[in-house]
Amino acid sequence: MKKLIRLFALFAFFPLILDAQPGYDIKITLKGGKDTAFYLIKYLFDQQYMADTAKFVKNGEMQFKGKTSLEKGMYALVGPGMVKYIDFFVNETERFSITADANDVTNTIKSSSPENELMFSYARFMSGKEKEYRKLVEQSKGKSKSDSLAFTKEKQTALNADVRKFNESFMEKHKGSFVRDFLNLRSEKYLKEIPKAANGRPDSVYQYFYYKDHYLDGINFKDDRIIRVPFFADRIKKFINEIIVQQPDTINKELDKIFAKCNPGTLIYNTLLGHFAYKFEQNKVMTFDSRGKTTTFEKVFVHLADTYITNGKAKGVYDEETAAKIKGKVDIIRNLLPESPVSELFMIDTIYGRKVLKMGFDTARSSKSLTDLYQKNIGKLTPLFKTLYEVKAKYTILAFWAADCDHCKKEMPQLDSNLKELKGTVDVKVFAVQTKDELYDEWRKFIIEKKLDFIHVFDPVHLNNIKEKFDIDSTPVIYLLDKDKKIKGKKLSADQVIEVIKNLESIGKS
Repeated sequence: MKKLIRLFALFAFFPLILDAQPGYDIKITLKGGKDTAFYLIKYLFDQQYMADTAKFVKNGEMQFKGKTSLEKGMYALVGPGMVKYIDFFVNETERFSITADANDVTNTIKSSSPENELMFSYARFMSGKEKEYRKLVEQSKGKSKSDSLAFTKEKQTALNADVRKFNESFMEKHKGSFVRDFLNLRSEKYLKEIPKAANGRPDSVYQYFYYKDHYLDGINFKDDRIIRVPFFADRIKKFINEIIVQQPDTINKELDKIFAKCNPGTLIYNTLLGHFAYKFEQNKVMTFDSRGKTTTFEKVFVHLADTYITNGKAKGVYDEETAAKIKGKVDIIRNLLPESPVSELFMIDTIYGRKVLKMGFDTARSSKSLTDLYQKNIGKLTPLFKTLYEVKAKYTILAFWAADCDHCKKEMPQLDSNLKELKGTVDVKVFAVQTKDELYDEWRKFIIEKKLDFIHVFDPVHLNNIKEKFDIDSTPVIYLLDKDKKIKGKKLSADQVIEVIKNLESIGKS
């Protein structure tokens, strides 16, 4: 008897040992599928990656097998031409089978994995209701428009009620399961009973705030598996890009709420931080409010960098060297956000350019020699400086350009031509800075030939560090400043400058 008990105990434990084996073994039979290579694709936020290949497919039977475990989440079976056949979970087990008919996957799919079978049963129910709806539409054909509408409306209401009841029951019954968490990403949170506004109509404002406040309900931001399924990226992007008000301070507030729900250093945290930092660092779009105040989405990038990157909270996203570079970039951008006053510039007008160069600044090759020259000639230089803040105008266009830049040679004359449209109606001056003092002669020649009616200056003394202060990676770079030298527009084209001025003038008159 003792021997029998021991034997029974051994066999009872044996399946657990098998299931605990490392690696994965997924057998898929796709009846009617082509006997060609199939691929196992994994999801990560808004990207898809190859996880494995089944090269030897016969009669639609294939196997994906490996000695190391797969990351938990959702995977896709993809065939020739990157056609997707099946989405399924690799989560509770990595050893299971799936069978389906290639011509009707949704209604024929089965799995030995209870978790996947649960998801497939949900899909089969929804597919059945979709068929009922299509049949309903067919039955309505031939009826008059009013009869057709009445017929389909009644039946569709009943179908929608069935779907809603099934969905609510399913989600409640399987609360806590990963299947439920996945399906929640596709569930919209609408009010069942909409309150009335003062005018007696449905309160659309209340509806919006309810929808926004509950849009991310049920998403477990502490579970890295959720970032490895489709729909997560779409939901997060839609929330930030469409649902909330597209204003930097609002976006910062909502992103902070999302990051507060994550555990720092996790895959979700790192991926979202990397995604949104890049997105808003690249987004140069400017907006105006009703008072003519300008803002840009770079403000979000600055906020993310200050709050999560430059203080060491993003080690899983950026190494120390990259974080230091971001800090340097942010310190520049911070001072160039719309409504920020720009730095003063001490420049030399073309009139005095040759005189200053003859002091030896054209041949100086080191910081020390430039400093020595400046100290030696400070008395002569001081009266020659022309400063940005000396310029008195309602709008100052601060333009950085180079005489050997082909694009600049098109933009500067275009800017001069465009400004003639505003002459006599809007007080505008151009403070045009040549970024390459070694091109002095070429610069002057171009100015004279094109008859550019600007304040032309350059920095042969190298006092201003203009490339860093004004974020000049290439030329031209054009800023629009108000009378107090606050930024109203940045990195504009010649045409955009005029457009922004007209917009600001229009807002001022309204």
